[in-house]
Amino acid sequence: MTARIIDGNALSAQVRGEIAERAAALTARGVQPCLAVILVGGDPASAVYVRNKVAGCEKAGIRSLRFDYPENATQDEVMAKLAELNADPSVHGILVQLPLPKHLDETAVLEAIDIRKDVDGFHAENVGRLSQNREAFIPCTPHGVMKMLESTGTQVQGAEAVVIGRSNIVGKPMAMLLTNAGATVTVCHSKTKDLAFHTRRADILVAAIGKPRFVTGDMVKPGATVIDVGINRLQDGPDAGKLCGDVDFESAKTVAGAITPVPGGVGPMTITMLLENTVISAERTARACGK
Repeated sequence: MTARIIDGNALSAQVRGEIAERAAALTARGVQPCLAVILVGGDPASAVYVRNKVAGCEKAGIRSLRFDYPENATQDEVMAKLAELNADPSVHGILVQLPLPKHLDETAVLEAIDIRKDVDGFHAENVGRLSQNREAFIPCTPHGVMKMLESTGTQVQGAEAVVIGRSNIVGKPMAMLLTNAGATVTVCHSKTKDLAFHTRRADILVAAIGKPRFVTGDMVKPGATVIDVGINRLQDGPDAGKLCGDVDFESAKTVAGAITPVPGGVGPMTITMLLENTVISAERTARACGK
């Protein structure tokens, strides 16, 4: 068996085309979607992520605002900018690029974002609404995974799903989304005993642990849908410098029914869902204004 490859680039392009149409319709009605991004410090990876998000906005017809602060920016400076953006009716989405420098209170910063503009879905109220299966902004990576499952026709309702990883950004919201969709969900992590016992019974397996090629083919149930959220750069060996996921793609693809590659799998969908959340926020604003 050779698994079907789930092409995140192709799906992302399709969804972004739909987002651009919605953004254009809103702009024609006098409400151009706008995303504000705050970057604190000079972390190279964060700078790349922000640049990609701004570029994605431009291509989709979404206005973007970028605010860069030095590594030693104070809590008051960041909070003041958030208050300003919260009060600006032309701004529909606010994103603070993580991680923040250690001297800043990350929780306080995220909680300061207006939940109506929390397009990352990290505010505690949005998390709580998601847990109750109510309307909420959904964290972008798990949201993208659900879109990918939908695109493959994967049966989620009644399926056994296993999520490896319990982070607030991916693992926990991923488990909630799968539960809301009717799956029976097991969350595994570093303290889980006999991880392979759980993964081998998963119809849907989501790996999000940050360990390169950790999930091998013998840990995968034949025919399962495998979603690899990890992105790691190999440090040594013949593949040093190359990107890989948390799943050993070569061995897993011979067992799985469908699988995401790295790169080109979940990654492109993360920014795509950020753009969609921004457009959703703008659509809500337009309705409230009667436009």
